[in-house]
Amino acid sequence: MSFQGWIIFATFWAAFVTTPGPNAVNCITVAMAHGFRRALVCVLGILTQAGLFLTLSAFGITALITASPTVFQIASYIGAGFLIYLGVRGWIMASRPISVAPPSQASLYKRAFLIATINPKSVAGYFAAFTQFVQPDIPVMQQMTVIVPTALVLTTLSYTGYCALGAGLGRMALGAIMNIWLRRALAACFIVYGIALGAVA
Repeated sequence: MSFQGWIIFATFWAAFVTTPGPNAVNCITVAMAHGFRRALVCVLGILTQAGLFLTLSAFGITALITASPTVFQIASYIGAGFLIYLGVRGWIMASRPISVAPPSQASLYKRAFLIATINPKSVAGYFAAFTQFVQPDIPVMQQMTVIVPTALVLTTLSYTGYCALGAGLGRMALGAIMNIWLRRALAACFIVYGIALGAVA
């Protein structure tokens, strides 16, 4: 990959991971409720999914899923239902006090991984990255040594930033009426994402 190609890829990926979506909403929500440091495990879950999808993309499995409308549609409906469930649950829980005992790191990690995995934006993004930026005349694994570190660093910076944003919002609004509405707004985002996902599936 040339330097110019790397710049174009890095710009694309930065836009891809900084555009607000279910991953960002999850990072903000967890950081608001439980603080910046605990929310960082969500970033680890997202990075695990990113590493997995980058590997699958390199071997063409993401392209295969995208090429099969039935498989992609079923995955989209499952993802839509999961996001709507998270949104409804978040809306109901918003009016309740935040539990003193925070959820385990393992449960936060699994939730972040699942949200990242069922998001069709992920499949589309990785598919676009490999169809548009990988050069067919150069060995894929050679290009992966540039693509993977770039993607993972930018992903880490983006979602760490969302965790910091959530922690800041939590400090400002914790214990206030505004906290309920912020949590409900974030829950509504999950519902909107789920409905939109189901509508285009």
